[in-house]
Amino acid sequence: HSLRKGVANGGMAQFQEMMRQQLESSMHTELEKLLDTSTGAERDVSKKDFEGFNNLFHRFLQVKGPSVEWIKIQRPPEDSIQPYDKIAARGLPDNVANSLNKLVVVKLNGGLGTSMGCKGPKSLISVRNENTFLDLTVQQIEHLNKTYNTDVPLVLMNSFNTDEDTKKILQKYTHHRVKIHTFNQSRYPRINKESLLPVASNLNMNGQNTDGWYPPGHGDIYASFYNSGLLDQLIAQGKEYIFVSNIDNLGATVDLHILHHLVSQPNGKRCEFVMEVTDKTRADVKGGTLIQYEGKLRLLEIAQVPKAHVDEFKSVSKFKIFNTNNLWISLAAIKRLQEQKAMDLEIIVNPKTLDGGQNVIQLETAVGAAIKCFDNALGINVPRSRFLPVKTTSDLLLVMSNLYSLEAGSLTMSPKREFPTTPHVKLGSSFTKVQEYLTRFESIPDMLELDHLTVSGDVTFGKNVSLKGTVIIIANHGDRIDIPAGSMLENKIVSGNLRILDH
Repeated sequence: HSLRKGVANGGMAQFQEMMRQQLESSMHTELEKLLDTSTGAERDVSKKDFEGFNNLFHRFLQVKGPSVEWIKIQRPPEDSIQPYDKIAARGLPDNVANSLNKLVVVKLNGGLGTSMGCKGPKSLISVRNENTFLDLTVQQIEHLNKTYNTDVPLVLMNSFNTDEDTKKILQKYTHHRVKIHTFNQSRYPRINKESLLPVASNLNMNGQNTDGWYPPGHGDIYASFYNSGLLDQLIAQGKEYIFVSNIDNLGATVDLHILHHLVSQPNGKRCEFVMEVTDKTRADVKGGTLIQYEGKLRLLEIAQVPKAHVDEFKSVSKFKIFNTNNLWISLAAIKRLQEQKAMDLEIIVNPKTLDGGQNVIQLETAVGAAIKCFDNALGINVPRSRFLPVKTTSDLLLVMSNLYSLEAGSLTMSPKREFPTTPHVKLGSSFTKVQEYLTRFESIPDMLELDHLTVSGDVTFGKNVSLKGTVIIIANHGDRIDIPAGSMLENKIVSGNLRILDH
């Protein structure tokens, strides 16, 4: 009986292995066919992309069960997440310029503004005084370069979705004191969920094929940066660290204290990777967190958590911090790990349904997941102000308001606000698209003393409205509420139908 059982088990494993090899072989054949639909440079770029994709697909087929065993998760050791105040208390050296000249700022610029109803790259949405995310970034770095007489370059990681539009816009910065480089992240084929084969029929990006491709998440930065040749170029110029962040995080400015901490470590103890984390609030329960796992600091994302433990993961008491995706990474270490093929990032399987109803999967990776591959990695618990992402028009309302002042491309919380936390703002579906949102505010309300704002339905705001405490405005279906110019609403609920008509 036991012999038969052993053969059956062995047979099962053999069968699974055979199936895997067959799937890999079919995928390989299909990718070769796709490559044959093009020639020249496009073919060469795709061939390189497909090498990365093949590696990911191979690992995807190997995966058995969750990537972490819950029982092995430990809290990070005390010294592996340092408070920002401790880092800042060391002060700055006289020659800040020396440190800055070793730095490159990299912004993740692969995303479109579709979730906010905009066409084109998200980085080109106006966020404050007609300035886009990209304008503010350029202003920040230019200000650094002028203040310290340095040469900090800006690098944009574009995707095939954003590259063309971004490059057109870059011409307007030619006279700014910032060198700007771009490189493209990979273009991977979407996989049919049933057949596990590519849905595209050729390498083109038009017609039905448009849906066949996707940029594989920001974990792709390491391979793409290395393959582009830009990594070697920057190392040759004496650059040592990159500061990576999402272009829509307006709090992610260059921090001189963190930079000084990195470059002042003795060579053997050099920290190769810093992840900025910040304290969780109820709004951040889905954010990735740092854990100790098999002796290494590691990023744990909600997608990796077994269903039975999701509530525990979301608890603010057990996992107190989350990843802001502001990262400081050694260039030499990226080069070493790429050459040793030692970047082992967990695969995120992202299911999508295409417009025609076809179910596909995208294999993605996250940039922060690489923390376990680097030596002497460190978390730094930074103030919340370094995490100011603009994902929705509710976020946009905050950064456009008098809660923040804008100086040299950086937003800082107004000293007139009594508490350092931002108000909780929830705008309803009538405000989702930027264009519609803008027509609903004649001017942005005074929000200095606001704690909470909920707006639902067909609501418009006149000029110079002031909101304080908790304000809830709900226009029921078919009703409309116009908040009159000059109104002051403090701890008010407004509902029903309110229209002020000109006499």
